[in-house]
Amino acid sequence: MSPIPPAELAARLGRWSAGRGPLYLLLAGRLRALIDDGDLPPGTGLPTDRALAAGLSAGRTTVVAAYDLLRQEGRLVRRQGSGTWVAGSPPGSLHATEPTVNPVFLHLLDPPDHVAQFACAGPTAAPPAIIAAYRTALDGLGGPDLGYHPAGHPRLRDALAARYTARGVPTTAGQILVTTGGQQALALLARALVAPGAEVLVQAPTYPGALEIFRESAAALRPVPTDFEGYEGELARRPAMAYLIALCHNPTGRSLPSPERRAIVAAAVAEGVPLIVDDVLAELSFPAPALLSAAVPTAFVPAAVPTAAFAPGADELITVGSLSKLVWGGLRIGWVRAQPALIGRLGRLKAVNDLGSGVLDQLAAAELLTDLDTLIASRAEVLATRHDHLCAELRKHLPDWQFEPAVGGQTLWVRLPYGDAASYAQAALRQGVAVLPGGSLDPSGGSGGHLRIPFVAEPAVLTAGVQAMAEAWRGFTARSPAAPPPLPAIAV
Repeated sequence: MSPIPPAELAARLGRWSAGRGPLYLLLAGRLRALIDDGDLPPGTGLPTDRALAAGLSAGRTTVVAAYDLLRQEGRLVRRQGSGTWVAGSPPGSLHATEPTVNPVFLHLLDPPDHVAQFACAGPTAAPPAIIAAYRTALDGLGGPDLGYHPAGHPRLRDALAARYTARGVPTTAGQILVTTGGQQALALLARALVAPGAEVLVQAPTYPGALEIFRESAAALRPVPTDFEGYEGELARRPAMAYLIALCHNPTGRSLPSPERRAIVAAAVAEGVPLIVDDVLAELSFPAPALLSAAVPTAFVPAAVPTAAFAPGADELITVGSLSKLVWGGLRIGWVRAQPALIGRLGRLKAVNDLGSGVLDQLAAAELLTDLDTLIASRAEVLATRHDHLCAELRKHLPDWQFEPAVGGQTLWVRLPYGDAASYAQAALRQGVAVLPGGSLDPSGGSGGHLRIPFVAEPAVLTAGVQAMAEAWRGFTARSPAAPPPLPAIAV
């Protein structure tokens, strides 16, 4: 069996270097835990000392000492010329049902520690409006109600349908399915629409949670660049499904101009390709002052109406929304807007999955919808300020790093002048900051030199994070070979 790739093992190791003590003991401890938990089963081949050291941005002696310690414990077998593998009888090859190794999820699974979290993006605290909404929801409980609503509580479905209708997309409650967050919405859609081996059209890069779901469905991913050149031609191939983040794109922070959106929607409708539009971040566009201060072309300013209003027949679009990025991640309320036939199918899948989302959460969400626009405007204003602060700090401390200012959303897409972002992420961990390397967001195999950096934290936290990244970059470049010529500049 081929050795596990260094990048994959580095992802599984997670925050291995974030503790205290010699690095080789920290590495051995994390490898020991993966072996004992069965995440590295017997017979798994491990990378060579040199390859893993490069992937971890660590010294080769660190890896050699960790491997030797585990060999002495009987957990590893090492033979000259034959490599290193986990002790025991070799099983079959690793397969697609292995747990995720995407760092965005592994960072969530790691316990809180002294590491600053720059790998995940979302509101960092529950706003007071949530507490008030839950209190009102509690007062509304009681009366005859079994409590199981697989398609969603009627009150919340009605409220979401009314919100779409008010924004120019006539919608009935029968076109709404309430889910446990946007992630479950994507998972149910993948189960309903994607057979093993079927093609799914995705942007490169894109939201890593969607990629993990499609891979779990054994889909064949067809990446399209974020400039969308060739997108309509790809739709003509009639993939099983297309996934699109049109506004406040994750991770680049860009928004697709209206003409391009209309063309993509029209092409999908004409070809009969189910088009999922992820609108989870769509309403987090920045106010005009922030756009002007970032010198963003006005062509990128998103329209104020949903994508579903853009083209004839666009009512066939499948829209995914969520309150987790607009309000707070702990409020696990998402939804799908689609035609009633598909909503009915998804509802049956959800009934088997969890019998329905929590009633109290749904009633609180319905309360929040009554003044959601005010909450969104306040959050977008805060994000715009923090975006500008992060941009200024990066230009000050890491002037060689390149990026385009975002027009909305929560993240910057940053290109390193050279080097592998996954290896740099390991160096950043040792400075106490977790960053997300771009390769985990790009199914094309590109973006290995990019980082996704969120600007959701308070300014002081952003400043400290950038300073730690700069210190890690100095150490990383000192270990790297001579830098190649600088990349072409990005206009900002």
